[in-house]
Amino acid sequence: MQTTGNTILITGGGSGIGRALAESFHALGNQVIIAGRRQNVLDEVTAANPGIQSLTLDIESPEAIQQFATALTGKFPTLNAVIHNAGIMKPEKLTAGPGNLATAESIITTNLLGPIRLNTALLPHLLQQPRAAILTVSSGLAFLPMAPTPTYCATKAAIHSYSQSLRYQLKDTAIQVIELVPPYVQTELMGAHQASDPNAMPLNDYISETIELLKTQPAAHEILVERVKPLRFSDGQNEGYDAFFEKFNHQAAAHVN
Repeated sequence: MQTTGNTILITGGGSGIGRALAESFHALGNQVIIAGRRQNVLDEVTAANPGIQSLTLDIESPEAIQQFATALTGKFPTLNAVIHNAGIMKPEKLTAGPGNLATAESIITTNLLGPIRLNTALLPHLLQQPRAAILTVSSGLAFLPMAPTPTYCATKAAIHSYSQSLRYQLKDTAIQVIELVPPYVQTELMGAHQASDPNAMPLNDYISETIELLKTQPAAHEILVERVKPLRFSDGQNEGYDAFFEKFNHQAAAHVN
């Protein structure tokens, strides 16, 4: 992927990794459009970064996604890149009964159906561009699930699989498919405490390393910062996957509960 001269849509661009990516790509000279549900949060980003544009998007609504795609491509006809960053992560107690189902369905709708629906709406436009890129955001937890957040981990595993199939189907086109695989990062994805958790990777460090990898590995399929590699390649750990899974989840429980 070329890191300059693009018109880039970033969903979930009002906070966390999405906002940091938006600001970094904007600083590199790209036209950046951020999208999200909360207009006030989007306004904070655009006010702090003159030139970044915003559009509201309810990623859980199929109708809203189609209307958004039509408005977006009409207003920004040079759109040639999308970063599917919007996502939610919530702990779930699977023994809690039917009341837990609404949480699971909301996570699946946002994290998995949202990118699939938006891709479907934008692909006809992206296929017309001389060069284009689709960046999905999975997680290290796609490869080593954190048991207290089962549906989140399952959606990220699905995004990884979907990215592989999408890349294969688009291999004879001008569209690159790149998967960003974040580790545990200092954002507010799981609450305010995460933003200052010393066990999490500082957000600025994650973004700097990610942008550098995109610059130096323009043909990469996956962008893997060093911090995420133990999760990404957990099946190859010397101690064995089962033992690593147990140790990882024992440590994770202290941060979730």
